[in-house]
Amino acid sequence: MELEPQTVKLDLSETDINWNRLDKTKFHLIGAVLFTAQCGLLHPMAVVKTRMQVAGSGLDRNHGTAVFRQILRSGGIPGVFRGFGTSAIASLPGRVLSLTSLEVSKDMMLKYTEDLHMDEATRVGIANGVAGMVSNLVCCAYYVPLDVVVQRLMVQGLPGTAACNGPSEVIHKIMRVEGFRGMYRGFGLTALTQSPANALWWGAYAAAQNVIWRSLNYKNDEGEKTPSQLEMVTVQATAGTFAGAVSSVITTPIDTIKTRLQVMDDYGGGRPSVIKTAKLLLEGDGWRGFYRGFGPRFFNMSLYGTTMIVTYELIKRLSVKQA
Repeated sequence: MELEPQTVKLDLSETDINWNRLDKTKFHLIGAVLFTAQCGLLHPMAVVKTRMQVAGSGLDRNHGTAVFRQILRSGGIPGVFRGFGTSAIASLPGRVLSLTSLEVSKDMMLKYTEDLHMDEATRVGIANGVAGMVSNLVCCAYYVPLDVVVQRLMVQGLPGTAACNGPSEVIHKIMRVEGFRGMYRGFGLTALTQSPANALWWGAYAAAQNVIWRSLNYKNDEGEKTPSQLEMVTVQATAGTFAGAVSSVITTPIDTIKTRLQVMDDYGGGRPSVIKTAKLLLEGDGWRGFYRGFGPRFFNMSLYGTTMIVTYELIKRLSVKQA
């Protein structure tokens, strides 16, 4: 007798795979491949956003599409992928550090809050938020110098930026003028702002996902109704889009200051600082200047939130230990 094909269904508990269930080698290898591909797809928007935030020659007043076309005219396809090779290769160790710290800290928080009398949605949201903050703090020491180098490669040719022929020359010029400290321009601002922003993203993602599941009449570990693979991916993608959009609105002003601080060199006398950068931006464009590049960043973070979380959850499913 033939068995009828059945739709694959999963309990809601299966939508969040914890660290101890993962094959760590597969997790990092698959993650390296899929996240590099994802970053490649989104890199052109990062180039457009960065050049709009830094530009002093009219680019900052154009729409993102106009800036994208201008970059294509002047530099072709390589122009919109400036800095990608450096970012992709150098990000691999940082990605291992980021994913490991995220999963370990989330697992620890879930265990520490297990006996507390709180709603499951609140508990998961807190665990994800704390994990996002811890992961960002751990990774700042690695990613800030990489950010400085990659963003300088992105803005080659703009007023106020030094011309360089590659990452090694960027590093050499920074070290010659400012020493090792120059590689950490914007570190304090990044650590103090991006850690809460990361906590906001992961907390918003977990909360949004829980709200969506409940609106669809699913309850964690209760009842017979369980989501299909398609439903699961759709819900996670929607929650990721929401988290990215919320985060971009709140963090764009800080990102604009940080980007200019890391790449601009024509500040006159004295060392560049957060206050000096903010004052120059305010004098030039008013409060609107803090949202330079908002359109590309909003789209980038919303799309990043969607693709990142779907990719991330896929990596975890492909990396589950075989029984």
